Amino acid sequence: MAELKLASEIRTEFGKGAARRVRRENKVPGVVYGHGADPVHVTLPGHDLMMALKTANVLLSLDINGRDELVIPKAVQRDPLKGFIEHVDLLAVKRGEKVTVEINILTEGELAPGQNLLEHVLSTLSVEAEATHIPESVTVSVEGLAAGDSVLAKDVTLPSGTTLVTDEEAVVLQVLAAQAEEPSEESAEGEEEAAEA
Repeated sequence: MAELKLASEIRTEFGKGAARRVRRENKVPGVVYGHGADPVHVTLPGHDLMMALKTANVLLSLDINGRDELVIPKAVQRDPLKGFIEHVDLLAVKRGEKVTVEINILTEGELAPGQNLLEHVLSTLSVEAEATHIPESVTVSVEGLAAGDSVLAKDVTLPSGTTLVTDEEAVVLQVLAAQAEEPSEESAEGEEEAAEA
């Protein structure tokens, strides 16, 4: 995974008013924490941060007081209506350090013929990976799976250097037989009346 460099400034003002001023300048307030150090409050460029967060578990390199700090996003607060980023929590990481993250589960292939439905029981897997080699996602083949089949977390092939944290026996995907709808009583009565007429 590539590192993305982002400019950052140390934040000295706190509270709602200060946060609003930061957002009016198209910047996002954030906090960097980890490794037992005191949290560092920063502001980040809003558009650049939004583009960076389109990549799951992106590794960011921030210039904080003249030193580069590697971070990964841990919590992102968005405006519920407009969707813009209101605040971001960033976890400081070091090269070679293992971190636990959630990665998306993608599927490929066709289910067995018939009226089968694929249910995504889990949409992400919790895994441990080296901070500079976090996979964006994992792909699971559903080729030929039929009703009653399921894929467990332990069945998912992970990239090398990545360890499963989710319970091995957790169901990730399952195939269900489509349920035929029973005709309602009203429509059945209507059909009987039509047959009698």
